[in-house]
Amino acid sequence: MDLETIRKMDANDPLLSFRGRFELPEGVIYLDGNSLGALPKATAARIADVVSREWGQDLIRSWNKNHWIEAPRRLGGKIARLIGAKPHEVVAADSTSINVFKALSAAIQLRPDRTTILSETGNFPTDAYMMQGLAKLSGGRIEPKLLPAADIPAALDDQVAVLLLTQTHYKTGRLHDMAALTRAAHEAGALVIWDLSHSAGALPVDLNGCDADFAIGCGYKYLNGGPGAPAFIFCAERHHDQVFPALSGWLGHADPFAFKDAYEPGAGIDRFQCGTPGILGMAALECGLDLMLEADMAAIRAKSQALGDLFIALSEARLTGFELASPRDAERRGSQVSIRHAQGYSIMQALIARGVIGDFRAPDILRFGLTPLYTRYEDVWLAIEALVEIMQTAEWRETRFATRSAVT
Repeated sequence: MDLETIRKMDANDPLLSFRGRFELPEGVIYLDGNSLGALPKATAARIADVVSREWGQDLIRSWNKNHWIEAPRRLGGKIARLIGAKPHEVVAADSTSINVFKALSAAIQLRPDRTTILSETGNFPTDAYMMQGLAKLSGGRIEPKLLPAADIPAALDDQVAVLLLTQTHYKTGRLHDMAALTRAAHEAGALVIWDLSHSAGALPVDLNGCDADFAIGCGYKYLNGGPGAPAFIFCAERHHDQVFPALSGWLGHADPFAFKDAYEPGAGIDRFQCGTPGILGMAALECGLDLMLEADMAAIRAKSQALGDLFIALSEARLTGFELASPRDAERRGSQVSIRHAQGYSIMQALIARGVIGDFRAPDILRFGLTPLYTRYEDVWLAIEALVEIMQTAEWRETRFATRSAVT
């Protein structure tokens, strides 16, 4: 495939107009939207208005006048449209890690006679760490268990309270079969939590269609909410009134402004709120969500798969010494392509120095996020061109590229 053909693919892209609605630095090829989404152009003006008018002029009146207090539920309803949930089953709140804890502790309450919380080895660390912390808090009653993905179905016995899995693996982009695994867990009497951090906004998700129990995810990757954007939590309606939140913060109270001494869980998903929402973060995330909701998810998924297929084809045709770490089958792959190389860190730093931004995941993964709203097919071509040159010239061997930064 030549560059002229690839440019024709861009010209015929039904999502092409969305690219102009993001701030994308000149001369930069950004392939890290699976780690931090690009800045929507509408966000800066929205944040400025929140700061100067809503905060600066309306002050505390903005909780009512500018609907700050409604932001977690309002944004939750918008996220629900992207993940196959009902508006009243999702709330935007806190961080992904905190919401993992909320979901795990809720699931354990719903299965009090069971002692195992199960996930896969190599899952994103915060999920495993929260499992371990909750087990420690239980005084030994709860046992966290991590197994290879292939061993998960057979491990679903009568002691498993909850299965926690990330739908799209953060390193490889491998997709779990959400419907099949949820069904298997339910047949064993266990509940399921799905981490959608690398799925929400990148591919169609149907939580209710799969009969999921809980889900969590972040707002700063494909939802383009900005660094540290609020996360979200989903709880199926059937579980709402059965859970007493372990993190029983004041905003999750049934009547938070009554300021009572005793906690009474709020109705429905409101009980999964905890502390005061960060309004600046909510405002930025809402801009990303509104932009995302204008696009057709089927078109997003089709382009994501085509971008991944193109990346794999070009890299295998032009590079040696790399190993494909992502599934070759686009149906089994999220919106990223990962390749392995023993010197992956230095190679990625050399790429970034050339203006091609991906990221590195230890020990040997070069990870390239493919964000259909602003990634062009030509970007993939140019990224491979740069990678070929770096390998041919051994540019990556320069000492400056071997120094590890705090964030990789």
